[in-house]
Amino acid sequence: MSKVHTRPSSVRKLKITDEVKKAYSLRDKSCDHLDPDIPVMPPEFWEGAAIGKFYRPMKTQISFRIDNNVLAWLKSKGEGHLTRINEILREKMIAERSGR
Repeated sequence: MSKVHTRPSSVRKLKITDEVKKAYSLRDKSCDHLDPDIPVMPPEFWEGAAIGKFYRPMKTQISFRIDNNVLAWLKSKGEGHLTRINEILREKMIAERSGR
């Protein structure tokens, strides 16, 4: 069985801004104890947390034709050329949806 190479390219690290810290300090603290199953975590707890680490969209296997020189370029970047195709298409889709 061959190895599966995936790169979580959409994973980002969470950055806590001063605005978030201020909002946390101004929250209604009387609600903090209402549900013991949901502890209050300070912003520092979330600093550097991974966003999207476990997100894996559903995939559909397809077959399509691609120019030889485009495929050679993708493969020249190393393993994971199919993942790169998906990343390029996803970036294009996001840009188009956001109106860029």
